[in-house]
Amino acid sequence: MAIATGSKAPDFTLKSKNDEGLADVTLSNNFGKSATVLLFFPLAFTSVCEAEFCSIRDSLADYSNLNAKVYGISVDSPFSQEAFAKANSFNFPLLSDFNKEVSAAYDVLFEDLIGLKGVSKRSAFVINKEGDIVYAESSDDPKQLPDFDKIKAALA
Repeated sequence: MAIATGSKAPDFTLKSKNDEGLADVTLSNNFGKSATVLLFFPLAFTSVCEAEFCSIRDSLADYSNLNAKVYGISVDSPFSQEAFAKANSFNFPLLSDFNKEVSAAYDVLFEDLIGLKGVSKRSAFVINKEGDIVYAESSDDPKQLPDFDKIKAALA
């Protein structure tokens, strides 16, 4: 069961990789400035994850208009995430939870998914400017996409 709405969002600093190199992204840097959407996903270069993030890429202006920053998070390395982002022209950061600490803190880590241990569940969290979780969704079915209408409604 994912961390509940009304909870304080566990803070974190994760690595993101782009042409400039590795960069640290800290959740609490958004507090007081913007809402945050965290989209946990199982693995880069899978068809469902690609469809999910292409949808986000194509509607990122909707999230910007709601004063929200969007991040994708998986246990993939930042280097494979960079390749995944480049291959699909993603216009938002992918964050590497390679050590699985953030997925565990949000309680969205599969014990076993098709023989792979410690893969992030497909999950979505909306965190308000104060750092509180105002929307949480997690699925044991890696093919089930988050409800993007409910995510946007939580941001409104």
